[in-house]
Amino acid sequence: MSERRRNVVVTAAGRSVGRVMAERFLARGDAVHICDIDERLLNHVLGSNPRLGGTLCDVADEAQVARLFAEARTRMGPIDILVNTVGISGPRGPIESLSLADWRATMAANLDSMFLTIREVVPDMRRNRRGAIVNFSTGSTKTVMPFRSPYVASKAGVEGLTRALARELGPDNIRINAILPGMIDNERMQGVLQRIADQEGRSVEEVERTALKYISMRTKIQPAEIAEVVLFLCSDAASHVTGQLISVDGNVEWEE
Repeated sequence: MSERRRNVVVTAAGRSVGRVMAERFLARGDAVHICDIDERLLNHVLGSNPRLGGTLCDVADEAQVARLFAEARTRMGPIDILVNTVGISGPRGPIESLSLADWRATMAANLDSMFLTIREVVPDMRRNRRGAIVNFSTGSTKTVMPFRSPYVASKAGVEGLTRALARELGPDNIRINAILPGMIDNERMQGVLQRIADQEGRSVEEVERTALKYISMRTKIQPAEIAEVVLFLCSDAASHVTGQLISVDGNVEWEE
């Protein structure tokens, strides 16, 4: 028996994992509304998927988040599923070299955004006594790599928020889990590798080979792999899966 249609919001869906997930939800028969901070990317996805709705939005901005969900509800009705994909890599360097502005920008994009979006959808989910939320963390919270303290700290906050809300929201049949991706094969990861290569005077290929040495399966992760796990977590098959931190990373052992 097929599942009923859900009303889904996916943040940062202008490309990569966010876009793939939005398109997979759409193919499943759900109503989907997306957002992105990049107008060009957003318009491209919407133009390629006429049944998608979308809002230009910086999800670290409270007023813009309120507008995002007002537009999503106008199109679809109450929200059943929220997928918080948005995140930035933040600055790289020893702690004493980092600016407070960069620290706060990383926290705003990676953690404040999830507080704001979750706060918006919970009233719908409480009224309907159902809902699923998936937050994106990172495999780097396990390896706690050096020189990326704002990123690791912000994503550790995502995991703490996820686990705390699993307890808070569970009595209302609202489930919340976190995905810990590994080395995703996408443009953003390529940019991270390029930045490390430039800082260390190495080639991108060498930096990538070094990173893969510390992944048990010696592999990058495809966006579609992560999308499939997220769709499972938001399905009836996962109706009692909540408060979990789920790695999709080929088993990241360490990072330098």
